[in-house]
Amino acid sequence: MVKKEQDRSFISFKVKLLFTLLIAFGSWLWIERDHLQNWSSDFLSYVDNRDLLVLDAKYTPEQIIKANYSDLAGLKNGDWQEPILKYYPYLLLDIKYQENQQSREGVLLWGMVSGEMVIDTTTWENSHGFRDCLECKAGHSDFKIIQALAKNNGVMSLESLQKELQVERSSLDLWLENAKKKHLITQNGAKVQLHFENPRLLVQPQTQINHQLVSKPSATIIKEPRQFSRNQILTMVKAAFGEDLKVRSEQEVYLPVYSLKIVNADKSVYNAEWNAVTGQRIYPYYLSMK
Repeated sequence: MVKKEQDRSFISFKVKLLFTLLIAFGSWLWIERDHLQNWSSDFLSYVDNRDLLVLDAKYTPEQIIKANYSDLAGLKNGDWQEPILKYYPYLLLDIKYQENQQSREGVLLWGMVSGEMVIDTTTWENSHGFRDCLECKAGHSDFKIIQALAKNNGVMSLESLQKELQVERSSLDLWLENAKKKHLITQNGAKVQLHFENPRLLVQPQTQINHQLVSKPSATIIKEPRQFSRNQILTMVKAAFGEDLKVRSEQEVYLPVYSLKIVNADKSVYNAEWNAVTGQRIYPYYLSMK
């Protein structure tokens, strides 16, 4: 009798342990879903050996060095390493949306490293502020506040904001508290302000693409790791541009970037990256000349 009770207790313990492990594993899958999606995409590309779509490079390393020689002349005595060509991932979306009560169709190119939308591929002009929205998982109510403030030079009174959004004060207070926790806005008394410097958020969901896409064998490509997943970008795009936006298809494409490395006599290393489509330097975030 005692042995039967022990057996039941042991079985019950195993069932509870298995149930706990399943919950923990499910929670881990949910938390890591974006990283797993990125890994899955890379793995399938490797297994299938699929060609990847890349923007056609218009400049060679030699052309870029020649055009920027005055900036690089001070490094001419260094040991110039062979330039490395790597590819930055972007999500290309075929969309339709509403503008001024008219249906529009177009494409949207979104950086999976920068977190920003490309406005024009000729100048490589980008939005500014969407990366922060991606990182804090900004939702529909956050974007309502952000866009209202952006239309009014980034600052509004509580009274004006409530009138603009046409919501109850209690709802507005909840929205504001949520946006403040995400560091998207600041509030000083009755004044609400965007928490961005020179934001570029009031944009149409449309990228002007002026460069051809070509295919490259995936085995020959060095890819920059993604910072943001497809799901993160799609979720935010719908929150930012509204329910009328429809993503009809999506495709991951790549921007070719040259990495130029020069080892100086004192062993210090100068490293710079250049957009192979526009010939422009890609400045790190800490440089004021970017």
